Amino acid sequence: MKVTLACLDWGPTKQLPTFARSFAMGVYPQRLGRSSEMWRWMKKQARNRTIEIIHNHSLWMMPNVYPGRIANHFGIPYVVSPRGTLGDWPFHHGSRVKRLFWPLVQKPSLKGVTCWHATSHSEYEDIRRMGFRQPVAVIPNGIDIPPAMAKRSDGPRTLMYLGRLHPKKGLDWLLRAWSVTENKFPEWRLHIVGADKQGYLAELRNLAQSLALKRVQFNDALYGEQKWKAYSEADLFVLPTRNENFGMVVAEALASGTPAIVSKGAPWSGLGTRQAGWWIDTGVDPLISCLEKALSSTPEDLAAMGQRGRAWMEREFSWDLVGERMVKSYNWVLGHEPLPDWVISD
Repeated sequence: MKVTLACLDWGPTKQLPTFARSFAMGVYPQRLGRSSEMWRWMKKQARNRTIEIIHNHSLWMMPNVYPGRIANHFGIPYVVSPRGTLGDWPFHHGSRVKRLFWPLVQKPSLKGVTCWHATSHSEYEDIRRMGFRQPVAVIPNGIDIPPAMAKRSDGPRTLMYLGRLHPKKGLDWLLRAWSVTENKFPEWRLHIVGADKQGYLAELRNLAQSLALKRVQFNDALYGEQKWKAYSEADLFVLPTRNENFGMVVAEALASGTPAIVSKGAPWSGLGTRQAGWWIDTGVDPLISCLEKALSSTPEDLAAMGQRGRAWMEREFSWDLVGERMVKSYNWVLGHEPLPDWVISD
């Protein structure tokens, strides 16, 4: 199956892979990502029937609208991965533009969806809650498994959050919970790692100062080997999110052999059943209760949980398995294979 990835020429970037094609941005506002060049190219490919299937990722920008319009007009099978954009929290806490963009532009482009792709059952429920009745393929994201690294045996122990600094991530809850627990566990420190793109870091620093927190460190985003090293060196990972369709950082932490505390705002119930961490209610009080238990765990117990998590990622989230399921889903959409077990067509 030949794949072409159409994307925007958003700004300076590394060399694109050979299967990718970038298109110039059009007139402002930039956040809509308008590109007449992309629109014309997609129409030409559809008219010439060089496209068998279209797969769109995410919503809320014009490149997420063009595919639906073209699929509807030319009768091309259409797959959409919302990537968390239909979750209750992000849907109702975005900009006011969404209130007009959704009914007038984005929703009409989705009427011809052949099959949705959800990364978790909770995202499938988001799709149904929004009133869409098309089949949904529930396939998780794949995860790269980094080389195994030995945990540190000396020095302070580290509780780490790594990801976007955004209000939906529950970092305010984390700081408030830490204010209750840090004095009980003087051997532990909290690291919050992530890029500040919307000025939220200043709010977090102010909250940490008002709570008189002592052992909190804010670090800039990490990438590549530095990111994997940070996961591996942490004793425990935490994601107290309000809403998440998947939570790639959880999979990365587990793949690195680090157990995780994750709120029920993310679809990680398997943490408990696989004994690889804790899946807790959202909010400050549940986080306090869990931290008091988790931070009391011995290094050996946490390391064992981390190894169970890594084995889980290797077994169920490998790219080979995820890729095979996606290809079978495409073939079913095209009428070449029977309905796969992971496609819900209620």
